[in-house]
Amino acid sequence: MNAIVVLILALVAIAVGYGVYAKSIDRRIIQPDPSKATPAKMYMDGVDFIPANRNVLFGYQFKSIAALGPILGPIIAVQWGWLPALLWLILGVFFIGWVQDYSSIIVGVREEGQTFGALSYRLISPRARNILLAFIYVYLLMIMGAFGIQVGFVLLTNPAVPLGVIMVTLAGLLAGQMTYKWKQDIILTTVVTVVVALVGIWLGTLPAVKNFFSALYGLQVVEGKTISPTLFLAVTRAGFIGSLLVLIFCYLGAVLPIWRWAQPINYVAFWIVLFGILGGVLGLLIGRPGMGDFPVYTSFMQAAGPLWPMLFVTIACGAISGWHSLVSSSGTARQLEKETDALYVGGGAMFLEMFFAAVAFLTATVAFGSFQGYRDAGGPGAPAAVFSKGLSVFLNNWGLDRALGQGFGVAYGSVFLTLMALTIMHLVVRFMRVASAEALGDRFPILRNVHVGTLVALLFTVLLIWFVPFIQIWGVFGAANQLMASLALLLITLWLMSKAKNYQWTFWPFIFMFITTMGALLFSAYRAFFMMLPKATNWQGAAAQVTIGVLALILFVLAAILVADGIGAIRRYRAELAKATR
Repeated sequence: MNAIVVLILALVAIAVGYGVYAKSIDRRIIQPDPSKATPAKMYMDGVDFIPANRNVLFGYQFKSIAALGPILGPIIAVQWGWLPALLWLILGVFFIGWVQDYSSIIVGVREEGQTFGALSYRLISPRARNILLAFIYVYLLMIMGAFGIQVGFVLLTNPAVPLGVIMVTLAGLLAGQMTYKWKQDIILTTVVTVVVALVGIWLGTLPAVKNFFSALYGLQVVEGKTISPTLFLAVTRAGFIGSLLVLIFCYLGAVLPIWRWAQPINYVAFWIVLFGILGGVLGLLIGRPGMGDFPVYTSFMQAAGPLWPMLFVTIACGAISGWHSLVSSSGTARQLEKETDALYVGGGAMFLEMFFAAVAFLTATVAFGSFQGYRDAGGPGAPAAVFSKGLSVFLNNWGLDRALGQGFGVAYGSVFLTLMALTIMHLVVRFMRVASAEALGDRFPILRNVHVGTLVALLFTVLLIWFVPFIQIWGVFGAANQLMASLALLLITLWLMSKAKNYQWTFWPFIFMFITTMGALLFSAYRAFFMMLPKATNWQGAAAQVTIGVLALILFVLAAILVADGIGAIRRYRAELAKATR
């Protein structure tokens, strides 16, 4: 299989999926009204509800949904072979992924910006609200742990990365100021801030800057390996500083108005990511690499578990992701200027993420010339390294390092990955403090304070980052993420039923995702308790496996109760529909 064929298949899926299937659903079932006032206009408060230009909102949406999932997931998933991973990327987004993202926005807009917690109270049952909020909180914590380990312990500990990330953040703050305070043209704002960000990434690769961060991290070369002094447990000085930078970034993103921090930073980061994707695609078109001896299929059982259900949760984004439903319903729906923008923003961004995931898939399958090359670059155990090195190979096909200095391609790939995670994580913390306030605010009023709710979320986060290994937590995160998608599809199905609209296009994706992800959670708990715990050599390893197993079971039980109530609601709505048609 040649890389160009993979890109063509992805483009065909976009053309047919978005241009035919999605537009048909939009036109026949949802029927958006461009003249109807959206929550962004009705409740404009300058904090959460604020009308946004559809192109700015597209960038915000893409950068808010596309995190490490569409990058690391495909790179880990090709351990089962390239064909199963590619099929799930294309078919998953075609039948399920865009459906969830787009319809979550529509439901949020039509229900005046209500959260899924409020909707579950009305559509399912009173107790469903608290169960869903508890599930969402634990699920979001899984995201913080999985992404936080990669960013704090791997990406930010590279001395060529921190300055670039800081400069992108400052460029984002400038973008917010230029757009909302100085009322500057969006084109001028984009050009100025993206140039500032790109120059910052390049400055971060200069020897003086790398030497500064190397000294700060205490990096030393021992037996050919660069190491940092260990402070406690397995946390090094570099990892400790990196994790603190993550916490500071997320704290500010959770407490500041969305126009001041999250939206403009995500918008600028979108361009850095887009340039990386386009640069990688250009390199692929120039090099036209093939997969060599990379296997079409390896075996049903791999280190990550059985192909079903684990492949479908390993690729946690790119095909379908529960995180998208929260961004779409609680974030994007409150910024949509017109209902007719929903398909472009929600469906369009999801199809673009699938194409992006296909590029990440190619960094594993074609960048290194062979299956052994993929494993030598890090394989499924080091997906961030595989992506950074693979993207650098593509970028250097047209001479990026020759133009900007040796190592710039790898540094760009690392900054790229860091931004992919951080620009999601600050929104995750924002949703965590909203969920805790909504669920426990009446009983514990202090949690309604944005600073307290944020600090509690960050405390739980840092404990996961410091105690739980990445590979073990990724499977549970993926299962929780996809299970959140199935619950979102359940709520959307119930909403469609309550409006007497065709609901089959969301109901069957819900069934598939629910069965698959519940199976993945059970397997994750089994592996933690019966496969990994007996092999633990110290208390930290044992505690990590117990934590993973317990969290998997908690998520399983909460989802089972919620769906049981949901099935009752489906029967109720079906009875009402049957009565109305008599």
